[in-house]
Amino acid sequence: MPRTALVTGGNRGIGLGITRRLLVDGFAVSILATREEPADVMAELRDLAGDPALVRYVRGSVAEPDDHVRYVDDAVDAWGRLDLLVNNAGVAPTVRADILEATTESFDRVLGINLRGPYFLTQTFANRVIALRGPLDALPEPPSGPVATVVNVSSISATTVSTNRGDYCVSKAGVAMATQLWAARLAPEGIVVHEVRPGVIATDMTSAVTERYDALFEGGIAPIARWGRPADVAGAVAILASGQTPYSTGEVFHVDGGMHIPRL
Repeated sequence: MPRTALVTGGNRGIGLGITRRLLVDGFAVSILATREEPADVMAELRDLAGDPALVRYVRGSVAEPDDHVRYVDDAVDAWGRLDLLVNNAGVAPTVRADILEATTESFDRVLGINLRGPYFLTQTFANRVIALRGPLDALPEPPSGPVATVVNVSSISATTVSTNRGDYCVSKAGVAMATQLWAARLAPEGIVVHEVRPGVIATDMTSAVTERYDALFEGGIAPIARWGRPADVAGAVAILASGQTPYSTGEVFHVDGGMHIPRL
């Protein structure tokens, strides 16, 4: 059985780019998404995998703990193992509002999906990995690499202020701290946790601000003066999921064209 990956929101945008890359790298991939299963996308992914049994789709919400259990159960029932969790699913506020006018409803929605959801899905995933693995001291020999990997997809908004979408910034800053917390707690269990922090990526989420960011790129907002692509983020996830960095955890991998670099 190949290595298995759970990718939340893996049917569109950055998540779809990650799903495609993991399938090419030989993973079996299960997607969790709120929308009805997209027949055309799934047909493409199953063709890419070369075996329809290597791609699964579970309809549910990362904001719902019951869906976490159902999602993990589905993968274990199908494949018998868990190797990678990519907490990718996320939302922007429905309305960009100055923080003097923002609503508690928007705040609760964004944090419920972007922060609380992946935090507790990681808990469910890790507990199941530990149960499947059994006690480390009972293994015939120590694992040569990570038992499993968690990758949290956050945003440059974890450290960059946008006062018209404070709820989104707070949620991504929380993801950054959650990554450190889970990295510290899960390292003794053989599970490593990393954060991939994208900048401005061309997806349907950013399509409404194309002109604004085009102008910012022309003005030098990033040393690499272009929009990022889902495949750029997928490449970072692939590196962290490869098992080639077994002595690292809690790392932040920037995929932002260098936007995070302080410049004079």
